[in-house]
Amino acid sequence: MKALSLFSGGLDSALAVKIIQNQGIEVEGVYVNIGFEANKEKIKDLQKLADNLGIKLTVIDAVNEYIEKILFTPQYGYGKNMNPCIDCHAFFIKKALEYMDKAGAKFIISGEVVGQRPMSQRLPALNAVNKLANANGLVLRPLSAKLLPPTIPELKGWVDREKLYAIRGRDRKMQLQLAKEFNLEGFESPSGGCLLTDINFAKRLKDYHETLPLTPNEIDLLKVGRHFNVEGVKIIISRNKDENPYFKEYKGEIFEIMRTNGFPGPLGAISKNADKNIKQIAADMMVSYTKFDEGEIIIADEIYKGKKRDKKEWAKYLV
Repeated sequence: MKALSLFSGGLDSALAVKIIQNQGIEVEGVYVNIGFEANKEKIKDLQKLADNLGIKLTVIDAVNEYIEKILFTPQYGYGKNMNPCIDCHAFFIKKALEYMDKAGAKFIISGEVVGQRPMSQRLPALNAVNKLANANGLVLRPLSAKLLPPTIPELKGWVDREKLYAIRGRDRKMQLQLAKEFNLEGFESPSGGCLLTDINFAKRLKDYHETLPLTPNEIDLLKVGRHFNVEGVKIIISRNKDENPYFKEYKGEIFEIMRTNGFPGPLGAISKNADKNIKQIAADMMVSYTKFDEGEIIIADEIYKGKKRDKKEWAKYLV
């Protein structure tokens, strides 16, 4: 018997794995990548935890599909920011269900806890997730199973319901106690996670989406830099050396990369809907974030002479 685990790297998903493993069931972890993870080392960290648990980890790349089908048109709306949590959880389950036969698994487990999240883990929300995903009783939530209707794995005797739990709410004492019992370590803190819940990232994404199409290539640029909107043109300027690789590695068609010519400074990106006047503004912006009063800025194959201006002038364009 085998189960697929929706594997987030957090304590709850790790506990769900251990609870099912302790019933003699093989578990394979599944991580559905939608592109909005805050942790740059996410896959590496997931693999480390999977190794500690003794499970195989499969990463499903679903960034394009998520952007096209979920991100901007969620059936159940958003949380406080740009987080369509109910639709998102249902999407994860759908992708796991699609993979289930290939993996040779019979059901899916999730570390969701009733009442832990205000939007996506209330009882009505969990029911909505199941319905939207067409889960058909195949999703078992071991940490809260005794608070929920029996699933197919329980009804068919694959899993002993009496060995599952009835955890509810945001108090994590029970989970931490179980972690000690199971000798679990290496899991992420609950504060990490999805950038769509971050107010600043959500502002950038909304602003971007008003005028420009989003592809997976642009997501990383939205994660970094100072963001400006000049008459519908998006300008992004790196804040430090650590952010420069995001600009160097950009492979998309929406932005042109900006760089200083012959003097140290930031890297930048400007959307291709910019005319020469706005490119000149962008060049002045770039120089304003250096130690120099003026200098050449290369935008694609063109050179603009940028002049430092008071950064207060750029405040009206900040996103």
